[in-house]
Amino acid sequence: MLQTLKVRISDLDVGMFVSGLDRSWLGTPFATQGFFIRNQEDIDRLREYCDYVMVDQRRSKQSDIFRTRRTHQVSREKADEGTKRGRARISVEKIFSGRAIKPYLKDSSFEEEHPRASRALDMLVTDVDQIFDEVGEGQKLNVVKLRKSVEPIVESISRNPDACMWVARLKQHDQYTYKHSLGAAIWSVSVGRQLGLQRHDLRSLAMGCMLMDVGKLRISQELLQAKRELSNEEMAEVSGHVEHGLDILSESGILNQDVIDIVAHHHERYNGSGYPAGLVRGQIPAFAAIAAIVDTYDAITSRRSYAEALSPSAAIKLLYGGRDQDFQAELVEAFIQAIGIYPAGTLVELSSGEVAVVVAESRTRRLLPKVLLLLDADKQPVKGKKIIDLHRVNTNGSSKKRSIKSALEPDAYGIDLTKVSL
Repeated sequence: MLQTLKVRISDLDVGMFVSGLDRSWLGTPFATQGFFIRNQEDIDRLREYCDYVMVDQRRSKQSDIFRTRRTHQVSREKADEGTKRGRARISVEKIFSGRAIKPYLKDSSFEEEHPRASRALDMLVTDVDQIFDEVGEGQKLNVVKLRKSVEPIVESISRNPDACMWVARLKQHDQYTYKHSLGAAIWSVSVGRQLGLQRHDLRSLAMGCMLMDVGKLRISQELLQAKRELSNEEMAEVSGHVEHGLDILSESGILNQDVIDIVAHHHERYNGSGYPAGLVRGQIPAFAAIAAIVDTYDAITSRRSYAEALSPSAAIKLLYGGRDQDFQAELVEAFIQAIGIYPAGTLVELSSGEVAVVVAESRTRRLLPKVLLLLDADKQPVKGKKIIDLHRVNTNGSSKKRSIKSALEPDAYGIDLTKVSL
């Protein structure tokens, strides 16, 4: 039986779970991770934006809906026929053929998960520092220690991704390579969770993304931190970190093919423009395709020696523009669904003129997250800690309604997010 169906708006019913639109989630008021149709108003609102949507049968609440309603059923491979792109869509099940897929539930609140995520990340940072230092000194990679350190992060994100995203976003680290590895690992597990991959697959994603740049430990740090344009010879040397990384994995006895694929192919691109093998489309292993997305996202939202950081929303728009060019469209959309438009740690300006940082998303209205106020409308520091649930204040009849006006650069108004605490 098909798991995902293309359903015309006229054939929608209460209880169906909408997992995809016939257009980008960006610019719509809908929850990017998907949502249940609760009433006729939800259907009417969908009609304003879409001609049809994708419905996930597994997550829909009424199994008989699909027998009693006239649905226009096609597999996701054909879901975009007739659209401007006119290409075949590929289902998540096909991308991860042979792997069990099962949706996750949020098992803890942000408040409950925050201290656990903080402890897990502190332990991982400490252990990664030691592990990478040992590799840099010529020792073998301590695989057992890394796997043990990654496990609490996987468990925390499985329960509630927001808390770990918040802690990681605000975590300061002296070495960009280490911080980048941590960030990429967290984003990748969040995507894997969104896709419904099993825990052992989430661990493989975390391990692979932690290690995808380990080969840079054998590249001149002066070259890696250069603030100028590199020559062709220097670019080739930096690109050699992939081979160095594979050597380190081999020397350490790592046999997990998913981890090896990530290290080997996280710089491949969907249109064949990547390196080292110039793989194209389905030739790129699925886990490596995810790694390519999170690697790019974390890099462009971090301050590097040669570039300023983009805001998360600007980075998401850039990734979305690279669908079916640099990255596989289905995985880009899964990434956006996983982290949202304004992920935890995003600095934003509100319609009131106040400046805040996103603490946690509203999983039903992702354009209205929970935020911590930092500056008032006059851009003066707010005294004390004031957390506002934008979804709640905009739906409970409050006269002080607020919404996000725009995302800001990470250091806007001289704000140092690493010094922000709850």
